[in-house]
Amino acid sequence: MTQEMQFKEIVAQYCQVEPEEMTNDMRFREDLGFTSLDFMSFLGELEDTFDVELEEEDVVQILTIEEALELLERLQQEA
Repeated sequence: MTQEMQFKEIVAQYCQVEPEEMTNDMRFREDLGFTSLDFMSFLGELEDTFDVELEEEDVVQILTIEEALELLERLQQEA
């Protein structure tokens, strides 16, 4: 399973959209229906799954799946 698909599988746990139907321009709140609590739980799961540490100043700027994937990739390269 690719990292992107693994990421989308996690996203799917918090919304009614199947991973295969997700596009990278989908927004967490508007398109996927995430609440603030969903998003915080999701971020914690990302940290555990991908062994990264997300900083608040980075996280508050994430609106789309693509932005989250780019941040995740950047953090993994820095580690």
